[in-house]
Amino acid sequence: MRALLGGASGLVSGFAALAVAELVSVAVRPEASPVTVVGGAAVDRTPPALKDFAVRHFGTDDKAVLQLGIVVVLALFALAVGVLAVRHRRTGSGVALLFGAVGVAAAASRPDARWADVLPSAAGGVVAGALLYWLAGRARTPLGGRPGGRGGAGAGVFDRRGFVVAATAAAAASAGAGALGRQLNADKAAAQAASRADTVLPRPASPARPLPAGVHPEVRGLSAFHTSTKDFYRVDTALAVPRVDASTWRLRLHGRGVRRPVALTFQDLLGRDLVERDITLTCVSNEVGGPYVGTARWLGVRLADVLREAGVRPPSEGGPADQLVARSVDGMTIGSPVETVMDGRDALLAVGMNGEPLPFAHGFPVRMLVPGLYGYVSACKWLTDLELTTFDDFDAYWVRRTWSRGAPIKTESRIDTPRPFASPKAGVVPVAGVAWAQHRGISRVEVRIDGGPWHEARLAAEAGHDTWRQWVWPWRATPGSHTLEVRATDRTGYTQTGQRVGTVPDGATGWHSVVVAVT
Repeated sequence: MRALLGGASGLVSGFAALAVAELVSVAVRPEASPVTVVGGAAVDRTPPALKDFAVRHFGTDDKAVLQLGIVVVLALFALAVGVLAVRHRRTGSGVALLFGAVGVAAAASRPDARWADVLPSAAGGVVAGALLYWLAGRARTPLGGRPGGRGGAGAGVFDRRGFVVAATAAAAASAGAGALGRQLNADKAAAQAASRADTVLPRPASPARPLPAGVHPEVRGLSAFHTSTKDFYRVDTALAVPRVDASTWRLRLHGRGVRRPVALTFQDLLGRDLVERDITLTCVSNEVGGPYVGTARWLGVRLADVLREAGVRPPSEGGPADQLVARSVDGMTIGSPVETVMDGRDALLAVGMNGEPLPFAHGFPVRMLVPGLYGYVSACKWLTDLELTTFDDFDAYWVRRTWSRGAPIKTESRIDTPRPFASPKAGVVPVAGVAWAQHRGISRVEVRIDGGPWHEARLAAEAGHDTWRQWVWPWRATPGSHTLEVRATDRTGYTQTGQRVGTVPDGATGWHSVVVAVT
C-alpha cells in the first residue's frame, strides 16, 4: 500500500511540475519548457548514426517520439522517487528537486539560451520537491495522528480519505495551471500566426520560367513535379517550431570582409527585387531511394546581391572569408562556402514557398537556401544572423558532429513506381521516378532488371538544372520475382556509383532498387 501511495504521490508531483513549468514558460517563451529543452539537449548530444536511425524509422514524427519518450521517462522517474519519498521523505523530495536542476542545466546549455530560459524548469523542480514532500507526509499520516505513525486515537489506521483529497486537490490545481499555460501560449501563437497571415508577398521582379510541356509524365504513382507544401519534408532539430513575428524580425550581416554591416527588416527584404525559382532541396539524411527530397517554387532575394552590397567578395576575388555562417533564432548554425553562394547560382533569402509566405515549419519569415548543397550546409530556417568567417575559425553545428564541411548534393535517382513488393500484372509496366543533381542537371537515366543490361529511360522535359528530373521506362514484365535498379548520369558526365554508402558524413550513394512480384 505504501509503495502504491508513493507512486501516486510522485506522479501527481511530476504532473504538477510540468504544469507549473508550462505556465511559467508563458512569461519566458514556449521553447523554454522542460520537455523541449531536455529534448533539445538530447538531440544536441545524439550521435549522427542514432539521429539518422530516428529520421529513417520515424520520419517527421521523430520529434514527437522523442518528446513522448521524455514524458515516459519522467513518469517512471516520478514513480520511483515517490516510492522513495514515503520511506525517506526528505531524500525523495531532494531527488525531485535535483531532477528540476537537470532541466535548468539543459536550458542553459542550449545554443540559443537566455538567462530566463532556466525559470520554467527551476519553478517545476521546486514545485515537484515541495509537493512530493507534502504528499509523502500525508501518505505516512495515520488516521487522527501525525506523520510518522504516532499519536492519536486510531493510530496505525491510514487516513486514505485525507490523502485522496490532498492528491486530488493538487492534481486539479496542476491541471488548471497547465490548461492556463497552454491557453496563454496558444494566444501568443495565434498572434504570431496573424503576423504571417497579414503578410502580402509582392510580385517577383524575376518570375520563374513557365514549366515546359512534358515536365511531368502522366504515370500513376510518380511524384508530382512540385511537392505540395504540406507534403514537403521537414528535418531539423527544433522540438518546438519557432514562431517569429515578422514585424520584429531583423537580419544582421557582419564579419570578415563586410565593409558596410547590414541590418534588414522583413519589409526591407520585401521592398527589394524578388526572384522566383523552382529549386529542389535534399536532406543529407536522405538514404538511397528516400523521401527527403522535394521541389518547391521559392520566392526571395538573391543572397549574393546582399553580400556584394555590403562589400563582400568571394575568395576567388581576394575576399578574406570562405565561410558564411547562418544563425537561426533557435541557435542553429549552418556554414556555407562563400565561393558557392556567390558563384551565380540562385542562392536565396527566401520569403515565400509555393505562392505563399513560408510556413512556420519551413522557416517563416525568412530562410536561406543554396541550390546544389545539402540542407545542413545551406538551408538555415528562421534566419536571423549572417556572419562572414573562415572554415578554420569556426565549425557549424553539424560539422562539430562529424559531418563534412563541404556537401554538394550527389547525383541520385529513385524509383517511385512500381512500389517495393508490388504485384503488377505481366505485360508493359511503366517504371518511373525522379533523378536529381542540383546545379548540374540530369542527362540520362537507366534502368535494369535482375542485374541484366541497362536500358535508357525516357526523360521528361527539363525545368532547370536546379530541379529534379522525372523519367519513365516501359518494362515488358514477365511473371515471377524481379529486382529493378536505377542509375542516373549528370551533365558533367558522371554516372552515379552503385557502391552503397550511408548518409554520414556527406550523403548516401548507391543505386535504388525495388523487388516486385509480377503475376
